[in-house]
This record gives sequence, structure tokens and C-alpha cells, in this order.
Amino acid sequence: MTASVIDLKNVDDLRDVVHRGVEALAAGQVIALPTETVYGLAASALREDAVARLLEIKGRDPNKPLAFAIKSYEDALDYVPNLSALGRRIARRCWPGPITIVVNNNHPDSVIQRLPQLVQDVTVPTGTVGLRVPAHEVALQILRLSAGPMVLTSANEAGGEPAITGQQVIDNLSDSLDLILDDGPCRFGQPSSVVKITENDIEFLRHGVIDEKTLNRMAGYIALVVCTGNTCRSPMGEAIMRKRFADKIGCKIEELEDHGVTVISAGIAAMPGGRATPQAVDVMKKMGLDINGHSSQPVTYRLAQFADLILTMTNGHRQAIVSQWPNVESRVNTLRQDGVDVSDPIGMPVEAYQSCADQIDESVIQWIDGIQL
Repeated sequence: MTASVIDLKNVDDLRDVVHRGVEALAAGQVIALPTETVYGLAASALREDAVARLLEIKGRDPNKPLAFAIKSYEDALDYVPNLSALGRRIARRCWPGPITIVVNNNHPDSVIQRLPQLVQDVTVPTGTVGLRVPAHEVALQILRLSAGPMVLTSANEAGGEPAITGQQVIDNLSDSLDLILDDGPCRFGQPSSVVKITENDIEFLRHGVIDEKTLNRMAGYIALVVCTGNTCRSPMGEAIMRKRFADKIGCKIEELEDHGVTVISAGIAAMPGGRATPQAVDVMKKMGLDINGHSSQPVTYRLAQFADLILTMTNGHRQAIVSQWPNVESRVNTLRQDGVDVSDPIGMPVEAYQSCADQIDESVIQWIDGIQL
């Protein structure tokens, strides 16, 4: 048997390739596909026979766990319903991307319990499971259209170097596989980082594309404060929240990010680069806070996706975010916990700004008291 090879750079419609990959996996075939790191060997986790054959092709010790490739961060919660806050943060910010997260698999509602026994044996032999969302569009589309996850491992025989080009897969494994999707060299050309996350601890099991410094930055707590134009209410909210977090931690405001906390502000209808209003600057100055260097920015999906907590000045702001990105709804709240809007002081005298700042400060204190870092 010689694998069919599809050159992704010379096809008229990638959708046809995606459907071919989905059909191959559903039929119990073992395929090679590109990711952003190295080429992978994939089999449907619903097909015990395909996973057994993948192990045979790989020549891998069955006690050395294989990882699951899944389609999204949200999907991970079906596999690990009790994923810790730190695990959720890393997954939300790094996926799709070059990191495999290893976590304990001890929840009775995990969908892993419904997979064939052999698949469970080779993916969770030690009580932990590895999960990955690859950042390659073809691989992702195949996952999104497949009935279940893929079991994924690097495209090489055990002990060999991972393939970073389609040609390497063809040269070494074409006689063993059913289908090879060739997209030339992988973007990074090195394996994913593998990290074990236990509650609030991160342990590097394999160093790869993402280094420890980058991961530690991704692991921090991020709060996003939102108003309309990001020139008065939310800049004041950002400055006040930074101060109150620093008070809680017991550090200087400028040291806050060194302690793993970042506070950002943005606006639903903000123009990039706007300055804070003079009244907001004056009111913050009276509180010992400096927002002279503030530069406005619009709310983006990336900001919303990264934030652990999104606080909006009004219910309208909250609804605008949730309507655009429904998957962040659980992390979006009005700043005032009683649900009352914080009125816009724009165009009003400085006394209105002071009243607004007092409301913001009172509400921020309530939020921060309940946040576990």
C-alpha cells in the first residue's frame, strides 16, 4: 500500500481536501497532516482499529501517552470539565497554537470515558491526558467537521526526528499510511511545548515553540474595563483597578504585571490613539493616579478572549460584546454589581467626573475583594 498524496499548494478548493480528510478518518484510516509545528499522524479517536494501527506505524510504547487534537478551547471542557482556572487561561490564550496541555483526567463526566477502551488506554495510561488545538487551517477544519477528536502524534517512527516537511513524511512513511496532506515546510519546524498544569502550577514536560517566559506572561490574570470611547470612564476604571489590585497584592502599581496581573481598558466605539479627557486626568490626579499617557483602543476579539474578567460601564456595553462574541458571555459583567449603569460624564463639569470615579472605585473594590489570584 502506498499513501495517496495531496499537495495543498496545488488544489483548486481546500474544502475538497478537508472532506477527503474527514472521510478518511471516519473510515478508520491513518493520515498525515500538517500543523504549525511538525507533521502529525492522526487517527479518529472513535476508531479503535485506527488507533491500534497508528501505534503500530509509530512503533510507540503504549504506556507513553498519545495526545488528543481537539477543535477549540470550549471543546476542552468536555474532556476535562474540572479544568482549573489556570488551565482555562492558558488554553484560551494559546489555542489554536503550539502548546499541548497535560492535565489530570479524573472527572466522571469526561467524554473520554465514552471512547473505546484501547483509545483510553493509550491516551490516559497514567491518569493524565494531553490536549492540543493545532493552528493549521486544514487540520482545524478537519477537526471541526469530524464526529470526534483525533489521536495525534508526530509523523515519525518512535525515536526518529519529527517530520517538518511533507516530503519527509512521504519518504519515510508513505508505505504505511493511507493519506498524506502535503503543505510544504511547517511554520515553526519544531515540536509544540508540552506543559502539565495542576491547579495553579505549571510544569514544562517538553520545551518547544512557547518558552517559559512567554507562558508565564500568558498565565497571568487579565482584567478588561470597557466603556464607549475609552477616553473617560474606562481609563479611570483601569487606573483605579490597577491601584486596588496593587493594594491587594501589596506592591507598587508599576510592579503589578511582575505579579501576574494586567489591567487594560478599551471602548466599544473607540478610535485608536485618543487621549483621556482633561477632566478624567484631573480627577485621577487627585487620587494620585496618572493617566496622561493613556491611548484609547477599540475592544477586539483578542482582548475579549484573553481577559479573565470584562467589566462594562453599562448593560448596553455588555450586550454589545456578548452579541458579537457569545463565547465570552460568562466573563462579561457590568461594573456595578447591582446592574445599574455608570453614566457617561463626557461634556459635563469635573464634579460629574468625580462622582463617576467614586462609583467606579466603590464597584472595583467589591470586584477585587472576590477575585482569587
